[in-house]
Amino acid sequence: MSLLTPALAARLMTIALGHVTREYPNKLDHVLSGPDDPGSPRTLHPIFYGSFDWHSCVHAYWLLARLSHRHPSLPEADRVRQLFAGAFTADNVAAECAYLARPSSRGFERPYGWAWLLMLAAELRAQDAAGPFAAALQPLAQAFTERFMQFLPQATYPVRTGVHSSSAFALALASEYAQIGKDAPLARIIADTARHWFLDDADCQAWEPSGEDFLSPCLVEAECMRRVLPATEFTPWFDRFLPHLGKGNPRTLFHPVSVSDRSDGRIAHLDGLNLSRAWCWGNLAAALPPADPRVATMRDAATRHLEAALSHVADDYMGEHWLATFALLALEAAAAPRPADGA
Repeated sequence: MSLLTPALAARLMTIALGHVTREYPNKLDHVLSGPDDPGSPRTLHPIFYGSFDWHSCVHAYWLLARLSHRHPSLPEADRVRQLFAGAFTADNVAAECAYLARPSSRGFERPYGWAWLLMLAAELRAQDAAGPFAAALQPLAQAFTERFMQFLPQATYPVRTGVHSSSAFALALASEYAQIGKDAPLARIIADTARHWFLDDADCQAWEPSGEDFLSPCLVEAECMRRVLPATEFTPWFDRFLPHLGKGNPRTLFHPVSVSDRSDGRIAHLDGLNLSRAWCWGNLAAALPPADPRVATMRDAATRHLEAALSHVADDYMGEHWLATFALLALEAAAAPRPADGA
């Protein structure tokens, strides 16, 4: 039975609806070009001005799009449709594109926000590629696609981190857009880049967590490679990358982390680490052969990480403005077909 019940879906949508248009407090990623440059978040970003920061607002819209489509009869879904009708207009998207075109915005939200915008576009396209919301957002999605195409050939080395600059996380999300949008050039450059960066990695030591991680550098890399490699290549790569997994090592990956202060935005990242580990463990377990003895251990780790964080997604605004998205990722991974089910 899926853990993502209609009641829980409604709760997650309510959380996102509570902040996606909340303009303040707001942490701008903005380079001032001169003394007359400052503007309010909503002036700079007529769609993605809420949720404390631009990227969190983008993935809150992704959550709302995904859950309202899967649970269209919920009252919250009507609110989402009304919100989208006002947000995804040609003028609003043009203003977001114009901001991106500023010379000082070259590094704006790279790569985390880039990837989440493409995930939102992918979700809207998957629901109705010819629909008004997908069509309206497409110019912005194309702008970020072009940024990936220009940037990845220049990125000699990956950023191996557990925060927003994670290269593996960005490639993992962007690959979903490339697949849904049938963008072969983008898919090719993502796969080629991932191979260049990660194919030779082996015996991962997993020196984590760090104090501000919301991603596992180890597991997110594996999730990235799961998405870009054929199954016949992924399994042997995974065996080399985490060769001691069957013995429960590296041990740190199997134990949920503790969060000492959820009002501290960076310490609150650790709730996200528990959720993103659950997401990765669930997806990786579903990718292994049916008889693989590691699967039960990995699914147990996913369950314990999810349970450690799910009740805390709205404890404080420092987590509330973004954690529901990672809860949804983890919940969906938990519902992935199990090997015993014939996956």
